[in-house]
Amino acid sequence: MNALPIIIGALCVIAISYRYYSAFIAAKVLALDDSRPVPSQTMFDGQNYYPTNKWVLFGHHFAAISGAGPLIGPVLAAQFGFLPGLLWLVIGVCLGGAVHDFMIMAGSVRRKGKSLAEMARTEISPLSGLVAGVAILFIVVIALAGLGLVVVSALAESPWGTFTVGFTIPLALFMGLYMYRFRKGKIAEASIIGIIGLLFAVWLGGRIAESSLAEPFTLSRNTLIVIMAAYGFIASVLPVWMLLCPRDYLSSYLKVGTIIFLIIGVIVVAPNLNMPAFTPFTAGGGPVIPGKLYPFVFITIACGAISGFHALISSGTTPKMIAKETDTRMIGYGSMLMEGVVGVVALIAAASLFPGDYFAINTAQGTDAQKAAYAQLVSTHSGEEFNLQPREIDQLEAESGEKNLRGRTGGAVTLALGIAKIFNGIPGLGGLMKYWYHFAIMFEALFILTTIDTGTRVARFLVGEFGGRFYKKLEEPNWLPGSVITSALVVAAWAAFIWSGSIRTIWPMFGIANQLLAAVALCVATTIIMNSGKAKYAWVTLVPLTFVSTTTLVAGFKSITDIFWPLVQNQETSTQGLINTSLTAIIMLAAAVIMIDSIRRWVGTRNRPQMTQTPEPLFEKSV
Repeated sequence: MNALPIIIGALCVIAISYRYYSAFIAAKVLALDDSRPVPSQTMFDGQNYYPTNKWVLFGHHFAAISGAGPLIGPVLAAQFGFLPGLLWLVIGVCLGGAVHDFMIMAGSVRRKGKSLAEMARTEISPLSGLVAGVAILFIVVIALAGLGLVVVSALAESPWGTFTVGFTIPLALFMGLYMYRFRKGKIAEASIIGIIGLLFAVWLGGRIAESSLAEPFTLSRNTLIVIMAAYGFIASVLPVWMLLCPRDYLSSYLKVGTIIFLIIGVIVVAPNLNMPAFTPFTAGGGPVIPGKLYPFVFITIACGAISGFHALISSGTTPKMIAKETDTRMIGYGSMLMEGVVGVVALIAAASLFPGDYFAINTAQGTDAQKAAYAQLVSTHSGEEFNLQPREIDQLEAESGEKNLRGRTGGAVTLALGIAKIFNGIPGLGGLMKYWYHFAIMFEALFILTTIDTGTRVARFLVGEFGGRFYKKLEEPNWLPGSVITSALVVAAWAAFIWSGSIRTIWPMFGIANQLLAAVALCVATTIIMNSGKAKYAWVTLVPLTFVSTTTLVAGFKSITDIFWPLVQNQETSTQGLINTSLTAIIMLAAAVIMIDSIRRWVGTRNRPQMTQTPEPLFEKSV
């Protein structure tokens, strides 16, 4: 099937969703009001609470939420065929993910920028707040470690990517000083400087990689972990306007620019989707994802359709920088729709590869046993309708400059090849496959790294809020000693996971944990609607909540019984299986407690007399 009608159809559905559905939520469910003061005004401190231009903040927010999920998830889900992932990406993002992000962001803005855990405590109950705080902190550390591991793997021994990503840090510092100190308010000028600097960094990185200067930028895995930890700590402590916001704003140009260019490439090249709509692995037994299509396609795609991690950003840094309430529609709902588009084009890029090449890349072949299993897989599926004999793998290796593409699991290499093939097919841009491939690898690393800095800051807020119960000063986000202590604790936690490599034993849980966190956030959003006296609109969040919670709990149960527990029975993998089984069960239990507590709250709210108007905001209507 040709990709052209797919990309056009997806864009039309997403555009209609933003035009009408988000407007309905903004007007009827939330009743956004620009006369209502926001935390960036009432709690302005020049560091964490800072009114920010909506376009700059859109760039920051999109850069913060768009990590590995929308890129890698759809690529791995292509194992089931292109249609299941496509349907979930488009439907899920319009009715679930964008609603989830929008509701949590608006709720946090009206509650002094409080975190998801704090909103769970005040809106549902102290028990839910405590359980959510512990679960969220655990999940965000796992998420940061998982994302960091992908970045380390992508940049290790890669001078081009390392230089380009590193160059964005001093460039962002200069942009921050330019916009807020040297030429205050001159966002357009700073943007032009940033774009030129970014393109220069990409070009110069390629030159450095081919010169004698490549050695200083060819860093080992452990060195990159130390550097990334130092960056995460510094970005978490510095004022948001100085590094975090301008760097994410700058990175968003590369992200959005590449995605737009990729959409144009799909329209111009109109590649064929060589992966069928459904593969035989929908019934299970696939080499990439061991489970069946339901429920595993939903937890595999994760962030591209709905992501609980976004609730941490939407109730973390972003609401503290919102300049007016109506900005939450574009930034909350719009940014998530953009991430859905990212997921769609990533799926198209992966599905454009022949099935034989896709599975040759994504099937582990490191040991003799794995090679034998792969040979058996190819032998079993060699029919006319679904043939796993490699078609272009040797040609792709030659054109990309990679010595070996077989067994490069994880999705990053597959996506880079798909992107490079599309770019290489654009008239006038052919013959540059090697450069397109390495550009795509760098793009993926930069795409993910921007989530690390914002995620670390959000986790720092969570630790501070939790520690504030024992020492009040820790709850103050602008108290420097507290910022240093909490940032150091968070960075040490996720860096230790990456350093030890043990995150690979927990990574299968990330999809489950992420989706259950989304269910928790939707519980909070539903409770906010109920508490405001608008129970008739509760279906807006209850529909996605019902689907996400049931699907993910089933996936968690299936993962424990079919994947993790069998590992416990094997002496070599017993520790890994025990950790995965225990932690998955704990996460599921925590989510179940919050869901049950929420239902109790909803029933109590419905039994009270309905309110005739929206409650007064938590702030005075004057600054």
